[in-house]
Amino acid sequence: MRILAINGSPKGERSNTWRLTQAFLDGIAQQLGPDAMELRTVCVRDVDVRPCLGCFSCLRNESGTCCLHDDMQGIIASRVWADVTIWSFPLYYFGVPGPLKNLIDRQLPMSLPFMVERTDGVGNGSHPSRHDMSGKRNVIISTCGFYTTEGNYDGVRAQFDHMCGKGGYEEVLCGQGELFRVPELAERTDAYLQIVRHAGAEFAQGGITASTKEELAKLLFPRKTFEAMADASWGISRETGQAEDEAISFTRQMAALYNPASHDGTDRILEMDYTDRGVRCCIVLGPEGATVVTDGSATPTTSVHTPFGVWQEIAQGKVSGVDALAQHRYSVTGDFDLMIRWDDYFGSGADEEPSQPTDGGKEKPPVMLAMLIPWVAFWTAFSISPTLGPAITLAACAIGTVVLARHERTVYDTLSLAAVLTLVAASLAGAPLPTLQCASFVAFGLMWLVSALWFVPLSAHYVKGSYGGNKALRNSIFLNTNRIICLVWGVTYLASAVAALVAPQATALISELLPVPAAVFTVVFQRWYPAHVARG
Repeated sequence: MRILAINGSPKGERSNTWRLTQAFLDGIAQQLGPDAMELRTVCVRDVDVRPCLGCFSCLRNESGTCCLHDDMQGIIASRVWADVTIWSFPLYYFGVPGPLKNLIDRQLPMSLPFMVERTDGVGNGSHPSRHDMSGKRNVIISTCGFYTTEGNYDGVRAQFDHMCGKGGYEEVLCGQGELFRVPELAERTDAYLQIVRHAGAEFAQGGITASTKEELAKLLFPRKTFEAMADASWGISRETGQAEDEAISFTRQMAALYNPASHDGTDRILEMDYTDRGVRCCIVLGPEGATVVTDGSATPTTSVHTPFGVWQEIAQGKVSGVDALAQHRYSVTGDFDLMIRWDDYFGSGADEEPSQPTDGGKEKPPVMLAMLIPWVAFWTAFSISPTLGPAITLAACAIGTVVLARHERTVYDTLSLAAVLTLVAASLAGAPLPTLQCASFVAFGLMWLVSALWFVPLSAHYVKGSYGGNKALRNSIFLNTNRIICLVWGVTYLASAVAALVAPQATALISELLPVPAAVFTVVFQRWYPAHVARG
């Protein structure tokens, strides 16, 4: 496949639209293989293409040669050579940029002077092509600065309907194009580029499917969010019309990402204290949206004390916010719950439907109940009746396995079931009950204790769903919190084993009372420790 890609942006290689075009070309190359695609590119900004003189000498002479001797002759040769021409440009005043329009005008030598009637309903009259352009395909790829493309490309479509025949081209049109230059929004824009890449692959196979076109038409951000970010990006106060500190503009853009659906009935006020600039901004998070207060009148519930550059690096994904916090590059005071739920408040997909369906057919996150059922069944059943204990324990394990079958299983679920089945087998073989109870406490305690030294501690598997899922497993503060909790529970059950060994007649009471302090510690520690680290 021979492809001519025309970059019509005055920004050249820095064009946001060109990023989409490169993704589209990547998709074609991946589908066809690098050897099956020949690519020529034309950057309109860098070529010598003078304005058409309207002299019609190209129509009068037999060869169709233009009287202007510049780079346009080579571009026309490439147009004839190419199987596919990709027109890449940003929307300028509801049309193509001026230099690209100039190039389009200079295509007149590709036509013969005679008049013919069009059969596709576009306009009245036309000129036949001087070259055989049958079977050649065209793609327009464009971004605009409005929140949507709807209603903004009427002029562009009319232009290309005349050039290529009505609807005789594929299109990838994207609103909110300026967002592709914002590193802080890369997660969302990269996801869109992946859809464009997929569209390129489909084009190589024959055409972009309706479902992909539907994905391409979706907004990157809701209108309100985008327009708030766009307004803030100019660095000018909307109220005064005066330039404002970059940190304030940055904070306004951050506030635009606030998701009102995260509001739980309590208004929170996040203060951004940019310590190297002496700038403090408060973001008031309410049920209807977020407002930025810069006059010091708001009382923060959570304060982030950070150099401006550090927070920019975090927003751009150059450094993990958690790692920067653990390294004391910034600190947090006040209510730390807002930081724990940061993605809920300021997730880049605010106000959008989740990308993954949550229907019952999907595997659900792990639950600690799956790990606890075998142990609780063993301790309860054998304390009620040593004779019926094995049967009751096995029945409970079987029921628990069926009930929790659609949940993700962890290694600790498997270890627990194997350990309890081993204990039941030992009881059937005649092992004394006190020994089995003591062994169960040792096995359970060691599982907690050893997991604290492992990559992912036991409790982290079961609570990660409340802290961003698997992303939490890359959070050093989250992991350290759970390591310490696992150590406490491990020591608690090893102590239970010792107590059961010393006072076997009180085993049931020990198993009920000793975990209480550990449970209280867990509740308090999991809230206190992250906030303690955050305060520096």
